[in-house]
Amino acid sequence: MRTNIVIDDELMARAGRVSGLTTKREIVERAILEFVERRERKDITELFGSVQFAEGYDYKALREGARKP
Repeated sequence: MRTNIVIDDELMARAGRVSGLTTKREIVERAILEFVERRERKDITELFGSVQFAEGYDYKALREGARKP
């Protein structure tokens, strides 16, 4: 889709610097993609209480085992 929009030049320059992208089109497409992906991601609070651990699961014991060489 072709469209014309006005975007702050300094903001576009900053986006190019932090992303490493070189064209305005790449920057805008990446920004839209990241926006959509972030909005589609499940909110971590929605997952609260939905994980069922195996009976006898002991995360502390597993941590201790990982520290030993």
